[in-house]
Amino acid sequence: MSDMNDFNSQIIAEFRSNAGVVGGNFAGMPLVLLTTTGAKSGLPRINPLACQLAEDGTIYVFASKAGATTDPDWYRNLVANPAVHVEHGTESFDAVAESVTGAARDEIYARQAAGFPTFAEYEKTANRVIPVVALRRA
Repeated sequence: MSDMNDFNSQIIAEFRSNAGVVGGNFAGMPLVLLTTTGAKSGLPRINPLACQLAEDGTIYVFASKAGATTDPDWYRNLVANPAVHVEHGTESFDAVAESVTGAARDEIYARQAAGFPTFAEYEKTANRVIPVVALRRA
């Protein structure tokens, strides 16, 4: 787990020092930093996540966990406590997280997979419906 924490720490630092822009595998991909509250620990947890911005200002994130068969911890955290904090570019704000389901979820995920084909691969390997979460300003 520490390798993933180190990896995330590097992305978080790069994100914050470059107004939300990072390079490497994430070059060109819109990202947010999502702070959730640990479901068990109650501690703040920060995760860099790929996102999609809707016209109404809603930000969508995807619980893909790189195609793993289980949901990521951050998703379980926000299900337990939907009050989150979002860093997007140079903006920082509190938000409420809500799972998107049904046809709306499918349409949003399809747009993400069309723009970033890696997400189509994640859906194939995950053997689960990858949750889509709407982040709306509180």
